[in-house]
Amino acid sequence: MFFQIIDILGTVAFAISGVLVALDKKMDSFGVLIIAFVTAVGGGTLRDVMIGIEPVSWMRNMTYVYVIVGTTVFTILLRKKINYLRTSLFLFDSIGIGLYTVVGIETGLIAGLHPIICIALGTMTACFGGVIRDILCNEIPVIFRKEIYATACIIGGLTYFLLRKFMADTNLIFIIALIVVIVIRLIAVKFKISLPSLYKGEEL
Repeated sequence: MFFQIIDILGTVAFAISGVLVALDKKMDSFGVLIIAFVTAVGGGTLRDVMIGIEPVSWMRNMTYVYVIVGTTVFTILLRKKINYLRTSLFLFDSIGIGLYTVVGIETGLIAGLHPIICIALGTMTACFGGVIRDILCNEIPVIFRKEIYATACIIGGLTYFLLRKFMADTNLIFIIALIVVIVIRLIAVKFKISLPSLYKGEEL
């Protein structure tokens, strides 16, 4: 039950971030719904396909579809209040990657996969929906820029498995790993911490 709640919260967070990006691009209502949908389920769909879950989770459980549609309508209706917070998109995106990282890791563990593969699955679950969103919105995906994004997911995943060696409370491990991802992302953006770029500004 706790695992499903985490998954649904991640769906809500990413759906909101998708709606905000689509509204910023001045898309119509159908476009907004599509962007919200692919942002929310893109990473989970890739994860399920890679580990052989058929059909993928959101096709087997209509709760996710209802949550995405409801979140989309709710965000559109309250967009003025949500947009009042300049950092709203960033916050929902950060919450989303934190939630989906632990969901992806747990899904990998249920499938009996190696911890390294579980961390990779968690990272893909967290990042791929945003990649699809940004590509469809004609933006360079955040994960391919200098910002700390996937790195936060990886560190959160490592924290998850480290805590498993010392703690028995799985729910608490979920929460701590989630917080680690979000805090790293917030600190990285706040203090402009980024990975080094290979581009040195040479003239072509």
